[in-house]
Order: sequence, then structure tokens, then C-alpha cells
Amino acid sequence: MNISEYKNILVYAEVKGDRIAENSLELIGEACRLKEHKGDDTKVYTAVLGNGTDRFIEQLYEHGADVVVSFNDEKLAQYRSDLYGEALTKLAEKYKPEIFLIGCTYQGAELAPTVAARLKTGLAAHCTELKFHSDGRFIQVVPAFGGKVLGDILTPAHRPQMATVKAGICVKQRFEGKKGSSESFSCDLSGFGDQIKVVSVVKEKAKGKPLHESECIIGGGFGVGSKENWAILEEFATIVNGATGCTRPALDEGWTTGEQTMIGTSGVAVRPKMYINVGISGAAHHTCGMKDAGFVISINKDANAEIFKYSDIKIVADWKTIIPLVIERLRK
Repeated sequence: MNISEYKNILVYAEVKGDRIAENSLELIGEACRLKEHKGDDTKVYTAVLGNGTDRFIEQLYEHGADVVVSFNDEKLAQYRSDLYGEALTKLAEKYKPEIFLIGCTYQGAELAPTVAARLKTGLAAHCTELKFHSDGRFIQVVPAFGGKVLGDILTPAHRPQMATVKAGICVKQRFEGKKGSSESFSCDLSGFGDQIKVVSVVKEKAKGKPLHESECIIGGGFGVGSKENWAILEEFATIVNGATGCTRPALDEGWTTGEQTMIGTSGVAVRPKMYINVGISGAAHHTCGMKDAGFVISINKDANAEIFKYSDIKIVADWKTIIPLVIERLRK
């Protein structure tokens, strides 16, 4: 592989219904930051797939794209991993990006390894940071061993250098009035033919307020204890016009539903003005998702809980003796 042939940064812009996924817009902003750091003639390319994608071109310019590559095809009207994987692979083979970023959504988590395997290159998944070494090498930072270690991943001999990043890790940028150029791309798509059929699409509306829209988040971990106790946190969140977030154990126990409610490397990163959490130990794979919160209040019975290292106010107590009283006072 002649890696000198590869240049620019490519971002896959995922279409969710009638809009571009927030995660994708964040990654375009991150690509702009990486472009500035490189300081050469690197451009930010954005690939958008589907049927009728030209309506997103201006929006992608305003969020930082220099070049928008549109792949319009009736076969791409509904997401299928085989067709989208084939389309994105052939697009990457033509444009030969040095860096290729994909959002770690349900769709992106399936597409990225599919495309990486086809391109015979590496993939760093669930990255918490993207940066350049002083010698110019691209470094993808990934949590390992349950979040206890942050590993630097490099792809020295293969291109593109691929990474997936969860929502909230990067910062969305906006460039009012920015213009770029657009290109159309197409190729024959066969996929697995009629071996796969989209029988129906069922859309489920997420419950509660989205975490990324909430200025106040009430977080709970395994220490919450039960689904009945979780209802107390939801009541608290409603009163303060906030949202509830969780750790992996709370989700696995079924106290809350949907991975969009999970904060951390396996969920989302959040930046609320206020983060109040109870029963959370503070493992690294959770704290990396809330480290940018404005003000953190933590309640935990363990005086040595790791979460206290990231807290502005630390309360060593049983949360059930405190939160119900706060709710009562707020209601008055």
C-alpha cells in the first residue's frame, strides 16, 4: 500500500430520517480541528448516502465540510449494511482519504468494521480523543481494560486511518455562510441481492429528554438499587427540567431503557451545566463521558468512591436519605 497516495479527511454523514445525525456534525467539526492542526492543504470531505441527499449539502458546508460527496441511489433509500458498506467502501477507494471518521451510532458501529475489513485497514473504535503526535503521526485514543487504561492506537502502514467516535466527545462547529464544492458519486451496488429484504421499519420515539439537550442531568448507577428507586431519579429530573443518565449496570438491570441514556465510552459524552449523580462508583469508562460537565455533585456511601475525584461537591451518604427531601423542598 502506497500511503503517500492518501490525503484529506473523510467524514461519513449519517442521515437519520430527515436530518443529519448530530454525531456526524460533531465529527465534521473535529475534522476541521484536525485539518488546522495539520497545517497543510488538507480538506474535509463529507460523504452522504441515500436517496435525495442533495438537500443536506448547504448544511454540511456550514458545519465545516469543504467538499460534499453525494451518493444518491434508490437502493440506499433504506439502510442495509451490505449496500451501504459496499457504497462507502467504493467511495473511499476512489477518494483515498488519509483519515476516515464514522460516528459510533448503531449504524456506524456496524458500517465501520465492515468498511475497514473491505479496505484491509485498521479501525480504532469508541475513541475518546483524536490527536497528532509531534512527529505528525495520527493517534486515536481508546479506553481499554474496562476504562482503566487509555491506549494510543496507530495505523502506521495502512490507509485510511479509521476511527469511530461516540456522540458528545467532539464539539460541533458552525461556519455561517461557508461554501464549498459538491461532487456526485455512483457505482453499481449488488450487496447480497434479494437474500436480504427490508420487511418493515418501526420507529420508536425515545423516552424522556435527550441527554445532549439537557442542562441538568441526574445520573444513576448500580447503587440506585432497583427500578422503583430509579423512578425517584426520574421524578427529580422532571422537576428540574432535566434528564436521567445511567451507567452500564443500571441499563443492564433494566431500570432504564435505551443506550442513548448511558453515559460513557459505551454510551454518550455529555456537557451539562449541572450533573448530579447517585450510586455511581466512578469507573473510567463512565467518567470519560461526563468529565466536561460544568458542575458535579456526587452522592455515594463509599467515602473512597472514584467519582469524588471528578466532583465539585462530594456527599458521603445514602442518596435515599437526601434526594426525596430535595424533591419535597423543590415541590414546595
